[in-house]
Amino acid sequence: MPLTANDPSRKTWLDTPSNTDFPIQNIPFGVFLTRDDIITIGTRIGDYAIDLGALHQLGYFKGIDLTDDIFLQDSLNDFIADGRKTWRLVRNRISDLFLESNETLKNNMEHRQKVLFTMNEVEMQLPVDVGDYTDFYASKEHAFNVGSLFRDPENALLPNWLHIPIGYHGRSSSIIPSGTPIRRPIGQTKPGDYAIPGFGPTKLLDFELEMAFITTDSNDLGKRVPIAEAESYIFGLVLFNDWSARDIQAWEYVPLGPFLGKSFASTISPWIVTLDALEAFKVEGPVQNPEPLPYLKHGKKKNYDIKLEASIMPEGGEETMVSKSNFKYMYWSMAQQLTHHTVNGCNVRSGDMMGSGTISGPTKDSYGSMLELTWKGKNPIKLNDGSERKFINDNDTVILRGYCQNEKVRIGFGECSGKVLPAHPF
Repeated sequence: MPLTANDPSRKTWLDTPSNTDFPIQNIPFGVFLTRDDIITIGTRIGDYAIDLGALHQLGYFKGIDLTDDIFLQDSLNDFIADGRKTWRLVRNRISDLFLESNETLKNNMEHRQKVLFTMNEVEMQLPVDVGDYTDFYASKEHAFNVGSLFRDPENALLPNWLHIPIGYHGRSSSIIPSGTPIRRPIGQTKPGDYAIPGFGPTKLLDFELEMAFITTDSNDLGKRVPIAEAESYIFGLVLFNDWSARDIQAWEYVPLGPFLGKSFASTISPWIVTLDALEAFKVEGPVQNPEPLPYLKHGKKKNYDIKLEASIMPEGGEETMVSKSNFKYMYWSMAQQLTHHTVNGCNVRSGDMMGSGTISGPTKDSYGSMLELTWKGKNPIKLNDGSERKFINDNDTVILRGYCQNEKVRIGFGECSGKVLPAHPF
């Protein structure tokens, strides 16, 4: 099916900023609360939120096989479960409706009043009901840096890392939408001189610059997803901050991996950008050596050139960009991650979320966490207001941004932000 919505020459009749993350070529999907306190599924062009439930009720999706309530829900799970053909038909139709030469909706002021909202009139919600969440560890630079910090550079990568996409099952209940504050977590930390564990608020609160992909129903229990088909089961991507309490994590993670140091909060951007919208930005990933086993081998251009940024903003101050990375650095692609996830027969469902793991690049300014940027606190970062950070302070806001851009179009994700509040008194 042609991806007509991707045509870079298309222009919309909506008034949109020239540098918007959300041109008519994007057409992301999300869930928002309207000015009338109605939750609906929608999309975004420029600074306008578009109510897809209202569009459907008004007959604008005629000819596409959709249930009456497909957009009148509080999550995208059912829409995602309809599959790629439906996503493409709907996305193309939305693009056609807002094309500058299409006057059907443009000249119907009554319908426009029901369908269009400015972004300050809506409240974004979590876009999917995340049934299961897996976090991978798929950036070679990040894995090497962490291994060097906690072991030594000679043994930074464990023997399995270059053969399989490493991951762990996370806690889906604490995934929250951008703008939701988080509380500094409390937990045990490594014992001191008297062999008694410490206890209290984390002193080493960190962000992790990640992306996450959202899946559709892909396989029955006991079956697997072949590498050649994996991308057809990926709906789209969001920005992802998988907050980490490094001192809590360091004490608990042996032998079974992350637990309380991770499960207190994970923040995602509210608009899911489809893989279809990112088609023009596919690139080759890093050379994989040794060569993966046959079930993980795929063709070229399975990574995506998505520019990523992380900033810290103190309360009442200006933000300071502390990292610039790129999703193209991922050693293990999304297709490989999903294929490996299901090779044992694990079933993946609509709305499941797979985090990439921290995305670090080859240079110090492209590291994707404070753990790496400050080298475990040894090299503090100076912010624009003159203050320094080894890790994240109370009342700091961390802001992640991501976008693709070529000479014809920019496709972005908006922001993924969260403010850190002090720990609750114990």
